[in-house]
Amino acid sequence: MNSPLAGTARAGQAVGSPRRAAPAGGQATLPVPPPEGADPRRWRALAVSLVAAFMALLDVSIVNVALPSVERGLGASAGTVQWVVSGYALAMGLALVPAGRLGDALGRRRMFLIALSAFVLTSALSGAAPTMGLLIAARLLQGAASGMLIPQNSGLVQDLFRGAERGRAFGLLGATVGLSTAVGPVVGGLILAAFTGADGWRWVFYVNVPIGLLALVLAARLVPSASGGGPRGVHLDLVGSLLLGGGVLSLLLPLVDAETGSLSRLSWLFGVAVLLLAAFAWWELRTVRRGRQPLLDPRLLRTPGYAAGSGIGLVYFSGFTGIWLVFALFFQDGLGYSPLRSGLAVTPFALGAAASAVIAGRLVARVGRWLTVSGLTAAVVGLFATALVLRHVGADAVAWATAGPLLVAGLGGGMVTSPNLTLTLQHVPVQMAGAAGGALQTAQRIGAAIGTAVLATIYYQVLTRTGRDYPAAVSDALLCAAGLMLLALLMAIAELTRRRSHPLTQPAPTPRPEHDLHRVRWVHLDSCWPVARLGADREDVRSRRRDSGRHALADARSAGRG
Repeated sequence: MNSPLAGTARAGQAVGSPRRAAPAGGQATLPVPPPEGADPRRWRALAVSLVAAFMALLDVSIVNVALPSVERGLGASAGTVQWVVSGYALAMGLALVPAGRLGDALGRRRMFLIALSAFVLTSALSGAAPTMGLLIAARLLQGAASGMLIPQNSGLVQDLFRGAERGRAFGLLGATVGLSTAVGPVVGGLILAAFTGADGWRWVFYVNVPIGLLALVLAARLVPSASGGGPRGVHLDLVGSLLLGGGVLSLLLPLVDAETGSLSRLSWLFGVAVLLLAAFAWWELRTVRRGRQPLLDPRLLRTPGYAAGSGIGLVYFSGFTGIWLVFALFFQDGLGYSPLRSGLAVTPFALGAAASAVIAGRLVARVGRWLTVSGLTAAVVGLFATALVLRHVGADAVAWATAGPLLVAGLGGGMVTSPNLTLTLQHVPVQMAGAAGGALQTAQRIGAAIGTAVLATIYYQVLTRTGRDYPAAVSDALLCAAGLMLLALLMAIAELTRRRSHPLTQPAPTPRPEHDLHRVRWVHLDSCWPVARLGADREDVRSRRRDSGRHALADARSAGRG
């Protein structure tokens, strides 16, 4: 007789990496066939979803190089125009986890199509905005649409792929996340060079419309429908959504405001954020104890690699995202570069990240956390070297002198984002994939907001203190970014050491569908990872009913023969 525990282990194996037979006698292994029941359209569906994710994440950094043009075109102040970038990131951060939960409950395809449609519409509204106020409002809506879209990508990977294929799919998703941020300045510079004039900046937003419409048509044909709970009978945890949204808003708003003014003006909101997030944690635990589905299941913290990967992602994005704003300010304001030349100056980072991200996605299943450690080491070394070059090399040769260090930093960055995404989400149960991916992206957005605020503040403070010494300002900001990445490196080493001391012996459990969650009891196995076990009393009742039905049917057949 199969035990419930054995069934749980088999369910968990579908989430983790598959077992591979060692080659016998030195013979090469045959290619692994697709998993049984795999959708034949899965790779094409993934390609469409990655295009949508690339567009949504590209809009985080592409607008940085267009800010001076927006400021001149709409006659806004530097502080006001910064909300075009900050408002987008703020709205995205608020939408990620609730949208991921909706995808878990209502179906990925439905949420993906709704979010992509909203993103295309709000992109057009942003491009057509006649005033700064309407542009900021459109960007807030666009950020919310982006936050609805991003979690569906990780959920689709969990739904469509298994085993080694899932690792490759997560590798491609991670590469998309890293590349979209890195190439934003280059793409923005190319668009502004192609569309000159006072309204050339509008095409930074308009470019999303034709690409988004094409992706929408392809997604409707290729993305398969998944079983969702439907609007009826779904517990969406509105209280948890409000508590988490209020906590994230209270945390991000002072950081966003610090980019345009003083951090001290809204610093009291940090205390509010702590209270609201603590209340959110208490509420989610209470929701689980009552047998209802939470917004973000606290048991995710016990999923192998999830908590550590989320923390590494938060700290890494603190150092990674802010450098693009600092580079744009330095090259355009300090050296007088055009937006295109400014973007091309950081192209070596994008090229290095593109090359290493693809390779890292294929190696992560074999190398694991060592890949993240190696990437963070290269990123720290590359950024530290770039900071020294910018401080000591003259303006005429600075773009060429920084090409080598930026390439090294990019190679390292590509080995961080993609593997960390895979290692963080690979053991997450499919039914939690949307909310888990949204929480991971929320951590990265919080890190991005922290890093952008900190690096911009250091840049401006050094400029003021040194009498407009641009090389010193950008150098100090990059040293701070390197320090944040060094902290992420130490966290990755600690996680690697812990994993070697306490190797994973049980995969994470796969919960039952939502309407059956109240029937699951969670216990601990060897004081390690939780496993799901059905109540024996309920199983006995079902077994007796089946036996009774079989006996009644046998009696009826005997009576008929008689």
